[in-house]
Amino acid sequence: MSEVQVQNNYKLSSKNLDVTYVNNKTGAEVTALQNINLDIEEGEFICIVGPSGCGKTTFLNTVAGLIKPSSGSLWLENKQVEGPGQDRAMVFQTPSLFPWRTVMDNVMYGVEIQKRVSAETKKRAQEYINMVGLKGFEHHYPHELSGGMQQRVNLARALTVEPSLLLLDEPFSALDAQTREFMQKELLRIWSETKKTSLFITHQIDEAIYLADRVFVFGARPGRVVDIIDVNIPRPRDLDIKRNPEFLRLMDHIWSIIEKESTKQGFE
Repeated sequence: MSEVQVQNNYKLSSKNLDVTYVNNKTGAEVTALQNINLDIEEGEFICIVGPSGCGKTTFLNTVAGLIKPSSGSLWLENKQVEGPGQDRAMVFQTPSLFPWRTVMDNVMYGVEIQKRVSAETKKRAQEYINMVGLKGFEHHYPHELSGGMQQRVNLARALTVEPSLLLLDEPFSALDAQTREFMQKELLRIWSETKKTSLFITHQIDEAIYLADRVFVFGARPGRVVDIIDVNIPRPRDLDIKRNPEFLRLMDHIWSIIEKESTKQGFE
């Protein structure tokens, strides 16, 4: 990764970022991401969409420090990303809760592994449990919660470590359609209270438009940014905004880009 210092006022900056790997079966080198250039402002909610296999999750894992770029650079608050760090927290597709831990104990797990357990972090955990709508469930176990409630625990756990950047990898994909819509609205409510800079991966175009300040559209592999869509729909947003003509226009526009890119991968 480049050692050239990047000085700017962005929260996250990616400059000419490439990620390649070797296919274990064929031995061939595969380019997953190519020349990714993007800048994210403090407090922005960014969504990334694109065809299946375009590298959305690969990019998120690179930001998380789980994958090392092959070339280019990635900067978080003017510090080069060289591995995982306490300044980022991930919300995964599945809650990944410990079944033998209560809601409170699961929420506290992040600060436990960071060795930051204190009266202050316990107080903060309770505040986030309240914020995600789980007050009164602190002593319940995961099997006693619905899927949506489990993802609320997952979100509260990520927020409790007070990350500089919140990374969300299709966190609602396993939920039924009704619960998913409700969780989208809840996430916006929580984001409006925390103003946490968020990077959200999704396959759902309407979800991306509803949540985001801007939508980054990735192209077919090798993944690259083919368009950046400003979502100039006022906040706060209720779910009925999805029937708004401007919302539907953005959906059609983004879908046309993804459809065009998908044909490059053979998805007719």
